[in-house]
Amino acid sequence: MQTATSNVSLPDTVPVDDLGSPVLAAAPHRIGGVTIAVHDLPRVSAFYQEVVGLTLRDESANTVVLGSPSAGLLRLQGEPAARAHDRRDAGLFHTAFLLPSRGHLGAWLSHAAARRFPLLGASDHSVSEAVYLSDPEGNGVEIYADRPRSTWKVTDGAIEMTTGPLDFADLMEAGQEVDWSGWPAGAIVGHMHLQTGNLPSAEAFYSGLLGFDVTCRYPGAVFYGSGGYHHQIATNIWNSRAAAPLDGTSTGLRSYELIARDAETIEVARDRLSASAVPFSEVGNGISLRDPAGIGIVLKTG
Repeated sequence: MQTATSNVSLPDTVPVDDLGSPVLAAAPHRIGGVTIAVHDLPRVSAFYQEVVGLTLRDESANTVVLGSPSAGLLRLQGEPAARAHDRRDAGLFHTAFLLPSRGHLGAWLSHAAARRFPLLGASDHSVSEAVYLSDPEGNGVEIYADRPRSTWKVTDGAIEMTTGPLDFADLMEAGQEVDWSGWPAGAIVGHMHLQTGNLPSAEAFYSGLLGFDVTCRYPGAVFYGSGGYHHQIATNIWNSRAAAPLDGTSTGLRSYELIARDAETIEVARDRLSASAVPFSEVGNGISLRDPAGIGIVLKTG
C-alpha cells in the first residue's frame, strides 16, 4: 500500500492495569500519544508542565516528550519555520487529558486557581466534568474526569452528553482529598476532538473503516466511541467547514496513536482499509495512515 508517514510513536504506553478508567481499559481502542508541532518549544513546553502538570520525560534540541510518571503522552516538535495554523484549518480542536477521578480534577482546579491560570470554559457534560484552556499557540486543551459509567444515560442507542454549568465549589471540595503534585499515574489522553472539513467523510472513516460506534450527534459534530465509552474521537466542522486536509507544513496537530486492545482489532481495520481507497503502511506492531483531514494515525497494539 502507499506509505502514510507518521512520527507519533512515544516512549512507553500506559499499561492497561494502570488506567484510571475501567471502561477504557476494556475498550477495543484508546488514545496513546499525541504529536504537536510548535514555533516556540520552550514556551509551549513550560505551559504543559506548569499549567497542565505533565512531567518532562525526554528532550532534545527540537523535541520535548511530556507525560505521566509512567508514560509519554505528548510530543512537542519545535518547527520555527512552519506556517502558523489557522483556527479554520483542519486539525486539533482539543487534546482531552483524562484524570482518574473528580477529586483529581478538583485538586487540579485548586492548583490552577492558586496560580490564576485562565480558563476558556468549563462544562458538566453528564458523562464527565471538564475545563477548557488553550496553550500559548492556540492548541486546545481539555482536562476532565469521567462520571461513573452507571450514571450515563443512553437513549435510542445514543449516549446523552449535555453542556451544563460546572459546579466548581463541589469539585474543589472533592479535590481537598487529593494532594496535587503533578500529573498522576493512570491519567491519560482520554479522547481527541478534531476539526475536519467534512463530517460524512470523517464518519465513513472512523465508523465505517476503523469500526467506532457513533455515540452521539450534535449540530456540526459527531462523536465516536469504542467499547461503550462516550467517545475516544470527536469530529466537528464548527470552525473548519470545507477545510482542506493538512499537508504537514503548519504548526498544530500532526498525529496521534490509537492503541488497539489486540492484534485482531488491527487485522479487522487492515482488511477494511485494503478494500478501500485509503492508503496505509505497516509500521512495527500496527499500521500508519491518515484520516480525511490529513491527521496522521498510528493504529497499534499497546
